[in-house]
Amino acid sequence: MAKTKAKDQIKVLFVCHGNICRSPMAEFLFKKIVADKGTAARFEIASAATSREEIGNGVYPPAKALLKRLGIDTTGKTARQITKQDLDYYDFVIVMDNNNLRNLSFMFGDYQEEKVHKCLDFSSRMGCDIADPWYTDDFETTYKDLMEGLTAFYTTLEENGMI
Repeated sequence: MAKTKAKDQIKVLFVCHGNICRSPMAEFLFKKIVADKGTAARFEIASAATSREEIGNGVYPPAKALLKRLGIDTTGKTARQITKQDLDYYDFVIVMDNNNLRNLSFMFGDYQEEKVHKCLDFSSRMGCDIADPWYTDDFETTYKDLMEGLTAFYTTLEENGMI
């Protein structure tokens, strides 16, 4: 796990294949978690894709609808591709599945692996993937899995004295 001091801002980037479903869901859900806990000012949170195919597109309508039901507005969010500068800048790069990890390796070769984690690795389901609802059409399960991973991530930061 990347180390930051308690007073430093924690920079988190969520990554999935297209940046229209899982990673923007994670971005906005984690923003809500930290806002609800009163620690939003301690974080910089964003999301990106490993692919280029959805660049410029907004949040996928079923993901957007799920977030809207939770009172979360995704206005202005458009897909973008992760860059090498992102890998250097963010303290934590949290991916959704093994394909995302493989794609990062293809894109960047050697990178700071201690910064990169799968979302569920912070939970009791270490090593598990967050299924892509683009293929499963099961946005509720993706939401539940994300909340499990994001909540465990926040708890890990607390337990390590980073918040």
